[in-house]
Amino acid sequence: MNLYLRLLWLMLFGRRRSACPTLGPCRTPYQVYPNDLDIFRHVNNGRYFTMLDLARVDLMQRSGLAAKVAEAGWFPVVAMETMHFRKALKLWQRFEVQTVVVGWDDKSIYLEHRVERKGETIGIAYIRARFLRKTGGSVGTQELMVLGGITHPSPPLPDWLANWGNALSEVE
Repeated sequence: MNLYLRLLWLMLFGRRRSACPTLGPCRTPYQVYPNDLDIFRHVNNGRYFTMLDLARVDLMQRSGLAAKVAEAGWFPVVAMETMHFRKALKLWQRFEVQTVVVGWDDKSIYLEHRVERKGETIGIAYIRARFLRKTGGSVGTQELMVLGGITHPSPPLPDWLANWGNALSEVE
């Protein structure tokens, strides 16, 4: 229930916050609530990924991309995600998630989420996302970038990030 309330709060009040560029950065504020905690009284690792979902919604909404994507009949999906946890977040602590698009290839965009508290990095996550059409099929990133007003090519992806999906597909 808490996550629906957070989504509703974001949809209602996130629009009042300043706009951000399509590729970020976008800073999304949070506070740790009791139902974010696991039995060890720190934020559950799975809860982080849900908060990162909301941070991406915030980026899309505040950049104006969300309305354009909805009008085009598209929707985003996460293809891969990974996170490095450095410190724990505890009850009532305030923190922010900074979201930026680090680059893209033909099929996917790659985002970095930095979870920060008082200038200290709590964790860093990388997300590989794609956009799909409600009518079926995928949206190429070039088409997505045009919709978002991005005309320049992707910055070079770090080798590990560019090869991330390939390395995992070898396991299958």
